[in-house]
Amino acid sequence: MTDSNYDKLLDSLYAKLPAKAVGTGERFEYPKFECFTEGTKTFIKNFDAVVSKLRRDKVMLIKFLSKELAVPIVQDADRVVLQRRLVPESLNSKLDDFTTKYVICKECKKPDTNIIDGEHGFKQVVCEACGARSSVK
Repeated sequence: MTDSNYDKLLDSLYAKLPAKAVGTGERFEYPKFECFTEGTKTFIKNFDAVVSKLRRDKVMLIKFLSKELAVPIVQDADRVVLQRRLVPESLNSKLDDFTTKYVICKECKKPDTNIIDGEHGFKQVVCEACGARSSVK
């Protein structure tokens, strides 16, 4: 294969590639819920994907949303059902609150954190990037 054939093949492959996704350029972008309502219930379709991106326990996020929104929540296979009609903006606002409180480091503002059980029964957010620790309820 000659260099010119190789260049033509390479150009044709690049032309077939999809355009780059437009993003903010940040390494971590806050995830958003994909949800819909049916009657008096709200369904979150991508709950598992959001939880895995945040690297937190499903139960922890369900408890947080249940308390903050004052609504019973049922986990149904890979989606979550809220027993009330809610608008996606309020759900995503609460998800942003959860991310700020339980995922983002208070010192360096990076998402590389874990939650551990600290002294005296308090939970702590421990940053893998800078080593900072902060307590959470």
